[in-house]
Amino acid sequence: MLYTQVDGIIASMANETVDLTYYEKIKSKGIPLILFDRGENDLNVDYIGIDDYNSSQLIVKHLVEQDCKRIAHIGGFKRTRIFNNRIKGYIDALKKHNLPLNDELLLECNLTIDSGREKMLELLSLEKRPDAVYVAGDYAALGALQVLNEENISIPDEIALVGFGNEPFSAMVTPSISSIEQHSKDIGKEAAFAFLKHAKKEVVKQSLTKKILDVELVIRESSNRKNQ
Repeated sequence: MLYTQVDGIIASMANETVDLTYYEKIKSKGIPLILFDRGENDLNVDYIGIDDYNSSQLIVKHLVEQDCKRIAHIGGFKRTRIFNNRIKGYIDALKKHNLPLNDELLLECNLTIDSGREKMLELLSLEKRPDAVYVAGDYAALGALQVLNEENISIPDEIALVGFGNEPFSAMVTPSISSIEQHSKDIGKEAAFAFLKHAKKEVVKQSLTKKILDVELVIRESSNRKNQ
């Protein structure tokens, strides 16, 4: 791609991305690079995303309002900045609400359905189970939900569940999954606007775009103990 005629690149890094050499090469060739979602880093390029730290704070606050006191987090790998920010937000929110932070309740995985199942089984094997689980991706949350249903655990009364991403299936499963809506269409629009600024030569080095969009917690059956 680097050697073809492109006017710019809009990209989201893979979860596994550690080596930034490819992106440095794009920059060195003067090709406008706009990163979104998994992309906030030290490359000094345009970035469009959400406030992952405060998203976690919002989720924990909601679960506390549902009288949850032992909140687990199935997160992505902390080497990826967005998941690290979600983990930090979760930890700080527990402290803010005077809830205990237990290493056994903080798990990392690749956030697939299968890994969500695996980590949920891990949490259920604990001597003292969580009464809520915040999962950093809806596919892993779906896997967790499957396990809870298979084990005949009452959701949300025994264990409340919140996902992240507001995938279409979240509203269709039983019980429906509470989730963070990150307004992906708006992220796409802002990324396109940032690209057009480059195309029109309206960008100078000191005025790169860094836009952090608000999120919304969509409360559904899986965490709604008080019928909010």
